[in-house]
Amino acid sequence: MVAAGSNSAAIAAKIKSGDRAALARAITLIESKKPEHRSLAQALLGALMPATGKAIRVGITGVPGVGKSTTIDALGSALIAEGHRVAVLAVDPSSVRSGGSILGDKIRMPRLAADDRAYVRPSPAAGTLGGVTTRTRESLLLCEAAGYDVVLVETVGTGQSEVAVAQMTDVFVALMLPGAGDELQGIKKGLLELADVVAVNKADDDRARANTAAASLKAALSILGTGGHAVPPVLTYSALTGAGVPQLWQAIVAHRDRLAASGGLAEKRRSQEAAAGR
Repeated sequence: MVAAGSNSAAIAAKIKSGDRAALARAITLIESKKPEHRSLAQALLGALMPATGKAIRVGITGVPGVGKSTTIDALGSALIAEGHRVAVLAVDPSSVRSGGSILGDKIRMPRLAADDRAYVRPSPAAGTLGGVTTRTRESLLLCEAAGYDVVLVETVGTGQSEVAVAQMTDVFVALMLPGAGDELQGIKKGLLELADVVAVNKADDDRARANTAAASLKAALSILGTGGHAVPPVLTYSALTGAGVPQLWQAIVAHRDRLAASGGLAEKRRSQEAAAGR
């Protein structure tokens, strides 16, 4: 833990230089509920704000078992191979006894956890609705300041507060399972109405089922509409083999580029700053 009397400018300088230990301590500081830590955290965020805003922010959600962590491990590894630096904020269910994160992201994302160009941070949900921690937004900003140009935010996938993740990221990706009835279930929850990109995982198990699920999703989205927004692309991929993962990233970048060209990205970032109280 960073001491309350530490100089925020000195800590900020370490973070901007890529000091992973300083970043980890700063996020722990952000997550602390102690008043003295909150004061230093706000000063630290103020010092780092000019260095934020340059990353691609991607929210990733889906029902439990869809393969969110495996997808992030595959996607993040592919991005690192292309020269990106990737940060992952994975919101875990909290331990009832300790309040700590219990799923072990470094086990679930072995390739990213072992790569110095990636930073994986499991954060306990701590009872927050839908598993979005109260300080995820601030942690995202710290990762940007540390030089990570792609920040992936993984939700628990309970379907209760994905709105929060959609609002704090540039592109919101909904992962679906083939042949499990999740297409209609997701639409009923409003999950797909938030999605900018929809991707059907586990296409390696049964490509025909995955393609059928994708076709059903495309048809349903076209009929139901998406609140006036463009119908999101629907892709199939395999997190296990990596097939289709490059196309998933291309769809993410394409949506962000369209958003930037229309002025929507700048508007969204202003809304994000307002929501953060800055």
